Amino acid sequence: MRLLLDTHTFLWFIGGSREVSTKSKNLIEDTENTLLLSAGSVWEMAIKISLGKLNLAQQPFANFLSEQLATNAIELLPITIGHAATLTLLPFHHRDPFDRLLIAQAKTEQIPIISRDKMLDVYQVERLW
Repeated sequence: MRLLLDTHTFLWFIGGSREVSTKSKNLIEDTENTLLLSAGSVWEMAIKISLGKLNLAQQPFANFLSEQLATNAIELLPITIGHAATLTLLPFHHRDPFDRLLIAQAKTEQIPIISRDKMLDVYQVERLW
């Protein structure tokens, strides 16, 4: 199964946080699943680092991210024109632009998103947690 990781899910998982539900952790660790991280999540993390709201490691962001993606067998999901087109059709139930992009990607790709954010449910995407 292809699964899209929400930004917080990715960060909590790689950090070993207990915030990740058992179900989510099992899905992420199941090698039969294909894990995807949105390019939008990469952008979100970069912005938060530049604002001082996120501190990941004592190494450059690009090195850290590349290492985590490889170590955890996570593929980067690019942002396509199709994703952007879906985004233009979404109602504004959720104002966070990064979450809206993830919703558009999940809808376009027809894949579940692993997220604790219950607000995503109003968009009729499959949310696993």
